[in-house]
Amino acid sequence: MPRPPKMRKIAFMPRLTFFKPAGVPLKYLEEISLGFEELEAIRLKDLDGLEQEACAAQMGISRPTFHRIIVQARQKLAQALIEGKAIRIEGGHYRLHPGHSRTESRKKPNR
Repeated sequence: MPRPPKMRKIAFMPRLTFFKPAGVPLKYLEEISLGFEELEAIRLKDLDGLEQEACAAQMGISRPTFHRIIVQARQKLAQALIEGKAIRIEGGHYRLHPGHSRTESRKKPNR
């Protein structure tokens, strides 16, 4: 029997959890499910620009586990963009860091 997955620490919960291509009714779209820990991996690596070791440490997991999560998340996003599928952010094995915002990971400067 496989070991249950370790809970991953996340510091960001998005306000919006569903995205779809414009101009296509939802009833004609397939959906891809992106877990909250996959979104956190994308945020840390691709948005915040951290190295994988630092990302893994923030999420409380090993670097190889982080690598598997980020590869899977990027594959899902690529499939949704290329094949025109909707993206639903839901589920996963995670726990929210205490004291972190539910909506925004960081403020962007006005340009």
